Amino acid sequence: MKSPEHAALGTAASVLLVAALPVPVPVEAGLLVAYGVLLSVFVDLDHFVVARYLAGDWSHLRRCVGDPKFAFTEQESVFDGVDTQTLETLRLLSHLLLGGAWVGVLALVRPVYALFTAGVLYVHVVADLLRDAEVA
Repeated sequence: MKSPEHAALGTAASVLLVAALPVPVPVEAGLLVAYGVLLSVFVDLDHFVVARYLAGDWSHLRRCVGDPKFAFTEQESVFDGVDTQTLETLRLLSHLLLGGAWVGVLALVRPVYALFTAGVLYVHVVADLLRDAEVA
């Protein structure tokens, strides 16, 4: 799924989660929505670590850092040369491992933030799975 699609889903999920969770302060609610949108998009940065593992170098990351327009306008070509089936499986595993650890840390600090984060990441992973299955 492309970044703008994740941003749209992250916005919807964040707004619904803020409405459903006990977040009494409007400023805090707004910050959580912004955090949710950013999380929805930037959780995908772990793809570069997976691509580095599979390709043996950081060439995919270097290309995107060197040409940010390419990174956002031609996302289907960012990981050319990498086994896409393995990349898809490992990126979802990475999302779950990193997301689970982050939710665990947040649960110790502020449980409502952990619930919020888990909800946003759940929507992200389900969206990826639906796209991979060519359902959405």
